[in-house]
Parts: sequence; structure tokens; C-alpha cells
Amino acid sequence: MIRFRKQRGAAARWLLWLALLIVGTAGALLASADNGGDREAVLLTVDGAIGPATVDYITRGIDAAEERGAEMVVLQLDTPGGLDSSMRSIIKHMLQSGVPVVTYVHPAGARAASAGTYMLYGSHVAAMTPATNLGSATPVQMGGGGLPGLDEEDLEEMREDAAEEDNGDGNGNGEAEEGRNDNGVEPSAGEERLEDDPEPRRGEDAMERKVLEDAVSYIRGLAERYDRNADWAEETVREGSNLTATDALNQNVIDFVADNLDDLLQQIDGHTVKLATGERELVTEGIRIVRMDPDWRTELLSLITNPNIAYILMLIGIYGIIFELANPGAVYPGVIGSISLILAFFALQVMPINYAGLALMLLGMIFMIAEAFVPSFGALGIGGLVAFMTGSVILWDDPNLNVALPLVVGTAIAIGLVSVWVLGRLFKLRGQKPATGHEEMIGMIGHARADFEVRGPVWVHSELWTAETTAPVREGQKVRVTAIEGLRLTVEPVEQEGTAETA
Repeated sequence: MIRFRKQRGAAARWLLWLALLIVGTAGALLASADNGGDREAVLLTVDGAIGPATVDYITRGIDAAEERGAEMVVLQLDTPGGLDSSMRSIIKHMLQSGVPVVTYVHPAGARAASAGTYMLYGSHVAAMTPATNLGSATPVQMGGGGLPGLDEEDLEEMREDAAEEDNGDGNGNGEAEEGRNDNGVEPSAGEERLEDDPEPRRGEDAMERKVLEDAVSYIRGLAERYDRNADWAEETVREGSNLTATDALNQNVIDFVADNLDDLLQQIDGHTVKLATGERELVTEGIRIVRMDPDWRTELLSLITNPNIAYILMLIGIYGIIFELANPGAVYPGVIGSISLILAFFALQVMPINYAGLALMLLGMIFMIAEAFVPSFGALGIGGLVAFMTGSVILWDDPNLNVALPLVVGTAIAIGLVSVWVLGRLFKLRGQKPATGHEEMIGMIGHARADFEVRGPVWVHSELWTAETTAPVREGQKVRVTAIEGLRLTVEPVEQEGTAETA
């Protein structure tokens, strides 16, 4: 009976613990469901030029927002522009995103210039803070690398087409047919201009026209997708026009002007956006802001892709490998040089570079190193210095990516001085007596260990040698080594003690 009661008590305790476990689990699940139901807005911040690090940061932020089921992504933007290839990668990700992207030019005094203007046009919602501006979206560095969204193969095809058009007739020679514009298309009513109005910028040659028209078509396509002002978008590409926040709102370039983030969220509540999957109405009442600041990966990528840092890494890498090859077993130069060179190659791979500039830099370093081994009387050194500086200046094929001129000049001077120092050391060493090997024995003073007239033992360099003499030698007499053949020395007696090294 007692045993039965104990069993009933144990069973009751187990049931109690099971009930508590079920209640706790249910509460946790309900709390999780409640938290998951909270609407979130992921806040990303971009302050600076648009580059590979920016692409990585924004794309990972959008992907994270999709995984979290966020209501939207707010991209707080302040940029002078940047790489067109990076800009297009970001916009492509925005257009394919399942989460609305709200680009907000903030704080006051910020700008969305050049690539930033394209990003505003490519966002589901475009907004600005008062005292900000956008525009200056004209493609720069016409005819070179790093053009809007074009790789080397695209550029080569465009150059070939441009050459064919320049040799042909019609628009290729810059003369439009009567009644048509420079694109060979009859102007629409909205495109008609008064005779006194200046002609829009079309480019000075076929190549520039192709690049300009490509950029115009791209930004007009973005504007038409979101029903924004496509005519002004074309104007800012052709003429580099700018607008303030208020003017941009009045001309339907942006959707909202907000004093701060809270004001922006309040204004866009209920606003309908067009996603790749269809339209969606934004609900921002009570929304929670989740900041995703750039992490160490983004900071490291941004540091490596800085033109000055990439330039220094490349020099460290090249000279580290050279020092390791010149001194096998030193280890440290090889390890540091290899890591630096790999990081530099990564930076060169993700940024537009001028391969002619890179080739000139490498050629210049080879010439300066060769100056230390080839008696060119400075021709190789000076030529290498000029080639190195020229290559450094034209290394990056984008106006937003330039190595600081003081860094180029300082590096060139330092390399030149090192080359001169090495050259001077080599000339000095050439006049010195060899310190190792058989040649070291020539001129050394030893002592005869016995009397001999032709051949006998001598003590030289703390070793006993067999020597042949040109004159009779007495035991204990000093002798000078004049030649060495195999393990046999040729000596001559020393009448007076010289200054050469003695045994």
C-alpha cells in the first residue's frame, strides 16, 4: 500500500513537470510568433564612393532582409559617385529583390551624385532630405576603360562598330538625316525643341556617342519602370544637371522629401511599390528599425580596394618576392610579399585598371633592378623611374580611383635612391679582394715548414699545404701565395713582411 502511494506521488510529480514543460514551450512559441510578427525595416548606410565593398555590403544587407522577412530596406545614401560596374550590380540586385528598397539621401548636406543618381532611380522608393542634391550623372572618361557597365569585350565591340559607322554614312559621321535626330529616329512631340534651344549633348565621336546613349537608355529605363521623370534623367546624363531635394520632388524625380527617418516612414505608410513579384503596399506604422552597419568584412574589403592601399600592397608584394629570391631562406620577405601580392591581385581583379599602366610599372621596376647588374651608366635606372611613375599615374582606369600623386613621387624617389645605393655598393665591392673561395688565398702570407728548393710543406690559412716555389725557401721563412691549382699552391719567399694577411 505504501509502495503504491509512492508510485502515485512520483507519477503526479512527472505529470506536473510535463505540464510545466508544455506551458513553457507554448509560451516561448507564442512569444516567438509575436516577435516574428513585428514589422522590421533594415537600415543600411553608405557614406562614400560606390565600389566593390559597397556592392558586397548592400547585396548582403538585402539578402539578410529577405531572410528576416523585413518590410523594407532603407538605404541611407551620401555618395559622390563611383564605379559604374558596382553601381549596376547594386541596381540589378535592387530590381530583383523581394523586399522594397527605399533609398534616402541623408543627412542634410549629403548628395547622390553620378552613380548615386542611378541608384535613386533604380530604387522602389526615392527620397531626400532638405538641403541635399542629386545629378551629375554624365559618364566620364569617354573611350577608356571603366565605362558604365561595360567590360573589355563590350568596349572592343563598340569600338569596332564605331569605326564602321565613322567610315560609313548616315549617323555614323555625326550628320543626322533631315527630319530625324542623331539617333536616326523621328523626334516625338515631347522631344521637339525650339530653334534657339541648344542641341543636347551627343558626343564628339562615334565611341562617345555609343557610351552616352547606353547610359541614357539605362537611366530612362529605370525612370520609366517607376514612373519618374525620364526627361530630366536624360538631361542629367547628357548635360550633368543637378537638382535640390525640393526641385527633385516638384519635377517627379523622387517620391518624398523627409526631414528625418521617422518622417520618411510616416510618409511612405500605405505607399504602393512595384516589385519583381508584383505590387505591394508598405505598412510602416509601429515598424522597428534594425541597423546593419558595415562589418569587419566590408571594412577590410573597402580598405583593400582603396587605390593607394592596393598600390602599396602591390609594391610590397613584388619587392618581397624579389628579396626572397635573392636571399633564399629569409622566409619573412617571401611570406609578407606573397600575402601582399595576393591581396593586391584581388584589388586589381575587382577594380578597373589600365593594363598599360600596370605593364609600365612592372617594366620600370625591372629596369631599376637591372641597373644594379648591367653597366648602363644610369640609362636603365632613369628609364625605369620614368616608366614606373607614368604607369603609376595611369594605373587606375576610373577618375574616382586615383593613386595620390605624392605617394607616386615619394615611392619613385625611394626606389630610385635604393637602386643608386645598391649600384654604389656593387661598384665598391667590385674593387675589393674576394673574401671566400680559392681566390681568397691569393696574396696570403704563410710559413715554410721545411727547407725546399722546388716543392715542400707550407702553413697557410691555418692549414698545411703542399707548395711549389720559384726560389729556395728555408724552414720558418715567410712565403706569399701567388697562385693555386687544385690542392697545390705556388708561393714565393718574402724578404720583408708585407701588409697582406698572415697565416
